[in-house]
Amino acid sequence: MSELDAPAARLRDALADASRGLVERDVLVQLIALSAVAGEHLLVIGPPGTAKSEAVRRVATGLGGNFFEYLLGRFTEPGEIFGPVDLKRLRDGVVEARTEGMLPEADVAFLDEVFLGSTAILNTLLGLLQDRVYRRGSTLVRSPLRVCVGASNALPADPALSAFADRFLLRVFVTPVLDPDLEALLEAGWSGTPANPRTASLSDVDALATAARRADLAPVRRSLAGVVRTLRAQGVRLSDRRVVKLQKLVAAAAVLAGRECPNEADLWPIVYAVPDAEGQALAKEALRELLASSENEALAAAAEDAAAGPVARAARLARAGEALLAEDGDVLSIEGVLREIDAGFDPDALPESLDALRPRLVAALER
Repeated sequence: MSELDAPAARLRDALADASRGLVERDVLVQLIALSAVAGEHLLVIGPPGTAKSEAVRRVATGLGGNFFEYLLGRFTEPGEIFGPVDLKRLRDGVVEARTEGMLPEADVAFLDEVFLGSTAILNTLLGLLQDRVYRRGSTLVRSPLRVCVGASNALPADPALSAFADRFLLRVFVTPVLDPDLEALLEAGWSGTPANPRTASLSDVDALATAARRADLAPVRRSLAGVVRTLRAQGVRLSDRRVVKLQKLVAAAAVLAGRECPNEADLWPIVYAVPDAEGQALAKEALRELLASSENEALAAAAEDAAAGPVARAARLARAGEALLAEDGDVLSIEGVLREIDAGFDPDALPESLDALRPRLVAALER
């Protein structure tokens, strides 16, 4: 049994409970965790009212620690984000910020409308996000920040913001819930937040992050370079900074899957490092064959969404079916899993896990 299994399992359970009731937001929830383990930041692009902040709050609750959240505007002052100047110290001629409860001391942060911040705020954020250090006057705070999630309705058109936006390595694009899932959305909205969610801890994140930093990327480095060449051939451009940091995402995905040594099943996060939605769609199509073997038990929805691969899809359906059988699930849910199995796989070539599961689901319907 790997030393990664226990923290990865606790994080997987916490993410599963954080996703419960958040319709079509399980990918977002899982990418927040991937970002935290990789030590990178996530940008969420989508219209208001699409549960962006709720997803981050739930993950933060599942991890514990200090959570900081703020909606930025054109007139937001730096002190509202980083802490006000200590007036008592200022009278003594010393400029010192009071950072208690503010962003510099947060473990997880959510900044809504992040691109509306002033130049002073964004310049300070650049240093904090990159170096995890906040400086102002005589104040120097080494931030414990694992992940900052920024949100905006759209990517910035202003080239002056490009350097700041590039600090968010991962990108996820969200849209309103699709028509077929409206009933689920209404039910979840009426039921409210699930009670007593399972939790992990920041020490679990840190243990996985440490293992990711130790990972040997040599076995997948050639494949990784091949992916970048394929994307370039399709017109998808990644900055050199992003290309280098792709390794952190692959290593984080591997340890969350319980693997100390990454392999090609862990390349799928590359899709989310592509900066725009059109590029991500091109990447999914261009890399479909390579990413078909993608698999990650802790981040199943994100791996499947990136790869659209049968391995990840089969693993997700197997877990969903087993959970329904264990919980004596309702008929409609069982029928839904059966329909997805039959629509997505050749009945004469079912993966072993689904081949054993399908007759049990049918039997549950007949009871």
